[in-house]
Amino acid sequence: MTTPNTHEPLYFDARLTPHRSLSRRGFLILMTAVCAVSFAAGLAFYLAGAWPVVGFLGLDVALIAIAFRINYQRARTFETLRLSRDNLLVEHVNYWGQKRTWRFQPYWLQVLLDEPAAGENRLVLRSHGQSLEIAGFLPPTERSDLAHALRTALTKVRATCAPRPPTRA
Repeated sequence: MTTPNTHEPLYFDARLTPHRSLSRRGFLILMTAVCAVSFAAGLAFYLAGAWPVVGFLGLDVALIAIAFRINYQRARTFETLRLSRDNLLVEHVNYWGQKRTWRFQPYWLQVLLDEPAAGENRLVLRSHGQSLEIAGFLPPTERSDLAHALRTALTKVRATCAPRPPTRA
């Protein structure tokens, strides 16, 4: 797919990524603590004669490490939104690196924020019978902020490309 014309100004440009609060350093500290606790508990069980428990404690450490590996792998997912005068380009790259692209004409684009009673919301782009849910990995407050920012940018784009009324002579 081609990217928008580099000479054309962007009215909105955002890269959305899932939030991960635990850094690599924090992960190492956490796993060191988990290993230390498992080792101490395993040693206590071993000395008490319950040596098979040591294997299960090692399995617990391995499963925690695998869960964090999957979590960090999923954090590689991102979405890019680029709004120019002619289109809104949405690119979604999953954690395997597979990329999907959608284009919407900004003049007809609707930004819908569904807010059910449970506090969750969905951010949906709709135009000409096409619907696309975006930012599903963001918290509800960030999706609301994104919807507001995107609507504001769309208003600016529409103001620049709206037809002018005829002038009277």
